[in-house]
Amino acid sequence: MAEFRCAFFILLGGPGLITSLTGRSRFIRPTPIWKVPLYAAGNARLFPAEGEFGIVRKDKWDSDDCTVLGVVGEQYTPLQNREAFTFFDPIVGEGAAIYHTAGVLGAGERIWILAKLPDSITVKNGDITDKFLLLSNSHDGESAVQVKFTPIRVVCENTLTMALGKGKTIRVAHTKNVQQRLRDAQRLLGIIRDEFAEIEKDFNKMAQVQMDDDQLGVYFGLVFPDPADPDDRRAAERAGKHRSWAGYFFSNGRRDREYGVEGTLWAAYNGVTEYIDHRKTQQTNERRLRSLWFGNGCSIKARACRVAREKMQAWRN
Repeated sequence: MAEFRCAFFILLGGPGLITSLTGRSRFIRPTPIWKVPLYAAGNARLFPAEGEFGIVRKDKWDSDDCTVLGVVGEQYTPLQNREAFTFFDPIVGEGAAIYHTAGVLGAGERIWILAKLPDSITVKNGDITDKFLLLSNSHDGESAVQVKFTPIRVVCENTLTMALGKGKTIRVAHTKNVQQRLRDAQRLLGIIRDEFAEIEKDFNKMAQVQMDDDQLGVYFGLVFPDPADPDDRRAAERAGKHRSWAGYFFSNGRRDREYGVEGTLWAAYNGVTEYIDHRKTQQTNERRLRSLWFGNGCSIKARACRVAREKMQAWRN
């Protein structure tokens, strides 16, 4: 089995740079992805696994460290990394965003890029949040090209992960038609701008909600709920620990008093994100990043945002 590592690349540039993001090295050439038949072992023989195929890297095929990135069906067509993000190139070409940072997860089953938009979100007295989008392409056969909103609060580097439309991500259809791609890019850019405008409004509304103890308990209870099984003591203890630590960061948020957001729903939301992003764990950097952007950590932060958006009107002072 190949060693699981994570490679990062600093881009800070325009369209066309993503064609090099297919391996562990900064200078590696694009590596095609193949779909190959799978075989099942039985009675000392190999039998074709009917209707199932494995996704592998072409440069690793027939080598001892070839890793199956995902198992797919007969209708699946791999989307090459050099093609996956071309839909976003026109947006970068217009100066509406730049490719900022990129990386590879695992053995190459997921490629991701952070794209930074030129302006920022301001909450109350200068609490700045930069606008980022997380683009990802997966070869595990389970997810398409996705775009997630990942604004990053400057003062504490909290990644305020959320999905489009308060619950969805943008899924991008792949097309080789240049004119269609340009039309899709303009449509996508309009969605991005509209969504970030709504996000800025909501962040400022959160900052106007002063939390009392009861509201704080309700909020953290919805973000970190008790287990469905009341007899699961370990799960209940974990949920209580999570709520306690989120409360600690709510009370001790970096420069919250200076920005005039101390004790607000905005501070509570950032208490959750700061705890999830910066707590000490036994995870490797690879597993931690996977969780924060695509796994359980991402889900918790998205839930924290959703609950805050749902409650801010009812709790508005």
